Amino acid sequence: MTKFNIAAIIDKPGSSIATKTGGWRTLKPVWHKEKCIQCMQCWIYCPDNAIPEKKGKRIETDLEFCKGCGICAQVCPVKCIEMVKEEK
Repeated sequence: MTKFNIAAIIDKPGSSIATKTGGWRTLKPVWHKEKCIQCMQCWIYCPDNAIPEKKGKRIETDLEFCKGCGICAQVCPVKCIEMVKEEK
């Protein structure tokens, strides 16, 4: 008897840690750190945890996971994040 997966059965769970999802993006955030006041609103609202922090301060966006939703740019009170077209 032959063993095979039927139709669309996924036999291994996926995770964004194993699968880099940043390739889906059409826009990417550009962080102008000289304007940043470190309010951390971008970090709080990022749905993908693509904005890492170190010692309570935001650091460069992790583009391997950022999907380009633009929420970070929308919530930034000083507009230090600009969404630009992704050049592949």
